[in-house]
Amino acid sequence: MVAALILRAAPGAASDAGVGEATEVLICQRKPDQPMSLKWEFPGGKIEPGESAEEALARELDEELGIKAAIGRRVAQVRHKYRNGGAIDLQFFVVDEFSGEIENRIFNEVRWSTLAQLVGFDFLAADLGLIRDLAEGRLL
Repeated sequence: MVAALILRAAPGAASDAGVGEATEVLICQRKPDQPMSLKWEFPGGKIEPGESAEEALARELDEELGIKAAIGRRVAQVRHKYRNGGAIDLQFFVVDEFSGEIENRIFNEVRWSTLAQLVGFDFLAADLGLIRDLAEGRLL
């Protein structure tokens, strides 16, 4: 699985603001009828056979948000085991350049959040360690 940390400078952020206050990331909320409904996550999805992680993420962002993204460096890799016994391997990549307007094609809600405010959202369990690291300014 791959996920994008789509970043932008927070509107009106002061030049002396810390990274967590000066940077926003795009977060997406699952629909009520999906598994783990209404949980927040980062956009992305499955890697199809024959795709690299970067190719898969670029395809997913086009399908989910209608953007052509320049996939940047991988900033984290997480293996999470769910209580039901399932496991997921997630790779997180930075995206700080894309073309096209963000269009919500599959989510309940899409919004920008400062890194510092991420801990206030109900994220998927697999994302929680990353959320903490981002909010504390350790990854970017």
